[in-house]
Amino acid sequence: MDGGRGVLRSLKGQESLASARPVFTGSDFDPHSLHFAPPPRSGAQRPAPSRSMRKKRRRAQRPSRFSYLAVLGRKRGLGLFLALAFLGGVGSAGAVRGGQYERFVAEFGTLSDLSMKAFGFGVEGVTVVGANELSEDEVLAASGITTRDSLPFLDVAAVRQRIKEIPMVRDVSVRKLYPSRLVVEVQERAPYAIWQINGQVQVISADGMAIDQLSDERLAHLPFVVGEDANLRVPEYLKIIAVAGDLGDQIRAGVLVGGRRWNIKLASGLEVKLPEQGAEAAFAHFAKLAREMRMLEKDLISVDLRIADRMVARLTADSSAARAETQSRKTRKGGQI
Repeated sequence: MDGGRGVLRSLKGQESLASARPVFTGSDFDPHSLHFAPPPRSGAQRPAPSRSMRKKRRRAQRPSRFSYLAVLGRKRGLGLFLALAFLGGVGSAGAVRGGQYERFVAEFGTLSDLSMKAFGFGVEGVTVVGANELSEDEVLAASGITTRDSLPFLDVAAVRQRIKEIPMVRDVSVRKLYPSRLVVEVQERAPYAIWQINGQVQVISADGMAIDQLSDERLAHLPFVVGEDANLRVPEYLKIIAVAGDLGDQIRAGVLVGGRRWNIKLASGLEVKLPEQGAEAAFAHFAKLAREMRMLEKDLISVDLRIADRMVARLTADSSAARAETQSRKTRKGGQI
């Protein structure tokens, strides 16, 4: 019973609202023509979305690169860092194109070297080992090492190559001793002989390399060879003069003629012309005759041993004239008889 003393009745058993026939004035619409699809059951399979729909969903779910930048930009200090990095890159590019960077590197070194030097890895000392004829200053000047270099970024191979360009240096090794030292070990070429070519006199090593101009009289005792490629045939020359015996003190030089044979110059001015083949035996024979016949005391210009089993001697001009005069006198005297 309601407030108006009416009776409340249950709607159960009554006609449903859908079955009621409302009146739509002026319309032929029949509400019974409407059909409502029931909601899908929980276990029912929904129809698969089309391919274009799946692409649209993936694009919608994929974050754009601008969203990443937006997230990074909201982090504290990162925007300032990116701005400074951008300005620094622009400034660096301008400095490189304008030449300021090259001048900066020439005066202070590269940025990588400066960073390593800030951590204590600069080159603070260089130890040169094995330099006898060379001075440490010569080795350091050739190495190209400066205070601008840092030990980690120092090109050891380049340093080694620059030092090897010194003619006196046969080989060299370069070692890094961290944090700040360098050891350069030099193997010098030993003076082996003296070589004259095109009017220049040079000191050479055993491999024929010219290592220095002759400027020290202390090296005058070295074997002396003259001529093109004579520097490469010093061992051959030494074998020839080794058979001279006590005559060796009189030998002054060996002249390579045409790259084929040797002429031996003596202190008296006598020149001994040796054959291409059997030069050692020929010079040994001459040394024996020179001792027996005292040939070095005679006015001889040259002795030619190029013909086997024959020695041709040539007198000086004065001796030749005196000999000719003597022969003439003998002839006249013989004619009077």
